[in-house]
Amino acid sequence: MPASPRYLFIGQLRRDYYILPSGQVLLDVPGGNLLYAAVGLAVWEPDPPPGLVARVGEDYPREWLDECDRRGLDTCGVRVLPEAIDLRSFFVYTDRATRLSDDPVAHFARLGLPFPRALLGYRSRTSTLDSRNQLVPTSIRQGDIPADYQGANAAHLCPVDYLTHSLIPAVLRQAGFTAVTMDPSAGTMNPTYWDDIPALINGLTAFLPSEDEVRNLFHGRSTDLWEMAAALASYGCEFVVIKRGERGQWLYDASSRARWEVPAYPARVCDPTGAGDAFCGGFLTGYRRAYDPLQAVLHGNISASLVIEGNGPFYALEALPGLAQARFEALRDGVRKI
Repeated sequence: MPASPRYLFIGQLRRDYYILPSGQVLLDVPGGNLLYAAVGLAVWEPDPPPGLVARVGEDYPREWLDECDRRGLDTCGVRVLPEAIDLRSFFVYTDRATRLSDDPVAHFARLGLPFPRALLGYRSRTSTLDSRNQLVPTSIRQGDIPADYQGANAAHLCPVDYLTHSLIPAVLRQAGFTAVTMDPSAGTMNPTYWDDIPALINGLTAFLPSEDEVRNLFHGRSTDLWEMAAALASYGCEFVVIKRGERGQWLYDASSRARWEVPAYPARVCDPTGAGDAFCGGFLTGYRRAYDPLQAVLHGNISASLVIEGNGPFYALEALPGLAQARFEALRDGVRKI
């Protein structure tokens, strides 16, 4: 019988349709922040398998869950609902740093490509605000966490929705989890949610937003990223990491007020998808190894570098043995304390 997971990842599984900067088109492939985050951890610590917690519909390909199991991800926490759920995600990269999620018809037409029938009726939800009081089918409930996962004591919440993020951390802490990290949803990092953010952050080990999300939340209040990081940390989390894409990460330690800049590892970019999620998975395992936030950021940074060098969430699991550690050692010299 396999060992129960030490780490849990709570998030979303998706069916991805996207166009790379090279023009390559990928249609209906496994995706979602949950897979990339779990792989970001597994490149460092594959055993025991990390536990996945998500909700999917009965139309979600069973073979994809089987593939997760074969790849060393524990899917016992993936709840298959007796209904169809639209888990399609469309996005296009106009360059390595710009990702758009608007009307797919226009993008296929611009590139002179036939429009996929599987995307008929698709509507982007990326600009939609989360609900404060209405659960959606993919919202995680307390009962979705299997009893077999109770032996874990560290968890990461991928971008899901406001209600999941406001309810589940307390459940985890009550169950004895000593490290809980969160990557917020774009639908929450909005000035409309300004008064809700302190309660969302309080008690977290680390809050891990992107630079765009932080700037959106603080729109009209501040343009200074370090000032924003300090404000977020003051709400009661230990560390704030602002993910800056090709510019690496900024780390703020609430207790010491220390600040670090970590450059992105100079990887060969094939597919930027999932880089931020993989970072979060690497961060969690790096933190639990030494309880050092800077070491955690370095681990996350390298996880992201491995994911972006190929297509799909599982590519990084095929990295040469020792490659992650070699990149870790090389990156340490680039850290700058502010």
